[in-house]
Amino acid sequence: MVVGICTVELYIGESCSLKDKRRIVRALLDQVRHRFNVAAAEVGSLDNWQRASLGFATVSNDYIHVNQVLAAVVGYIQRAGTAEIIDYGTEII
Repeated sequence: MVVGICTVELYIGESCSLKDKRRIVRALLDQVRHRFNVAAAEVGSLDNWQRASLGFATVSNDYIHVNQVLAAVVGYIQRAGTAEIIDYGTEII
């Protein structure tokens, strides 16, 4: 079994309040969950209204598949245009 974990730090420039941030983050998390079948959650920067830390996890029996899924998630977030990726990291166990 191979487990992949990806954390993504986002800057949300169009957010003017925590309510705006939650709306943007919730929509992004829902889209990623349904498109890539990964577990997804906001894991940090909960009270900062222009930053978000998101976590994604996936499990497979193939290292390459896990790596491809997590890379696709990061690419999707970059193309979505709702937030700017400041930093991201992946760990495969």
